[in-house]
Amino acid sequence: MKILIFPTVISVAVGVLAFLWGGFQTLFLVALLAILETTLSFDNAVVNAKVLARMDERWQRRFLVWGIPIAVFGTRFVLPILIVSAAASLSPLSVALLAFFEPSEYGARLAEAHVAIAAFGSAFLLLVSLKYFFNDRKTVHWIEAIERHMSRWGGIEAIEIAVVLSVLLLCAFILPTEAAVLLVAGLLGAVLFILIEGIAQSFQVEAKASIAGAGLALFVYLNVLDSAFSLDGVVGAFAITSNLPAIIAGLGIGALFVRAFTVMLVRAKTLDTLPYLEHGAHWAIFGLAIAMLLGIFIHVPEVLTGLIGLALITLSYMSSRKEIRRLSS
Repeated sequence: MKILIFPTVISVAVGVLAFLWGGFQTLFLVALLAILETTLSFDNAVVNAKVLARMDERWQRRFLVWGIPIAVFGTRFVLPILIVSAAASLSPLSVALLAFFEPSEYGARLAEAHVAIAAFGSAFLLLVSLKYFFNDRKTVHWIEAIERHMSRWGGIEAIEIAVVLSVLLLCAFILPTEAAVLLVAGLLGAVLFILIEGIAQSFQVEAKASIAGAGLALFVYLNVLDSAFSLDGVVGAFAITSNLPAIIAGLGIGALFVRAFTVMLVRAKTLDTLPYLEHGAHWAIFGLAIAMLLGIFIHVPEVLTGLIGLALITLSYMSSRKEIRRLSS
């Protein structure tokens, strides 16, 4: 539990600053956004824990400490500004000024870039989930009827990439007016996943002299994964409020707690003792990716998406406990 001391202290300090800045209303917004970000990101923590377990303790500390500025300012502030800048053909400085001085306009611009954000994030997350299930070496299955067959199909080379590209093409045909944006953003998400996954795997087969390089590759991968998880949440936050400092503070606190939970899962070896928890997390990622894709065509409340993910994590936890009792009886 010591790992929670740091995020708790930061949360209290940010809460005090939020109250001094805007009173109880701003404090409430920060608390609400922090709670939503934390409770709806357990799937992120579980998947991150699996990757983090492959890193040494030094890189785990760097993920928790160095990764916070990236998570708070990079993913939840700088990256959306760059996306809006590219989508609206404005300079990043102009978009940043909009974010600070005309947050309502910035929120509207961010909403207009939703197709690009959803296509990029969904392509990346689909590959994360499908890469896990399309694995012919995978022997433990939670939803047996589906996962067993997907594992067998994993013998087909790069089948997850073929599936994601086919989905992107289908979406482009359904929405031809946004086809170019959808395909470019989706391909960028897919290429980024392939590059980072390839680099991380190449480092794994290196000698021990390359442990630092492997840690760096996995560190980059985790932060990109966090970005893909959080992009839709940034857009959803502007549906709650246009108060940019409150959004950054609330989502930042949530990101800090999610990272702390990730480290706790690794140190407690939770994924080793709960056999289906990782399965539930990847199904939750798959659900999030599909929700992001559907969000291109219809409105999908972020709370609903998060609750589906939380439900899958809970069910996988209950199934894991049931399996443990069965094996011990």
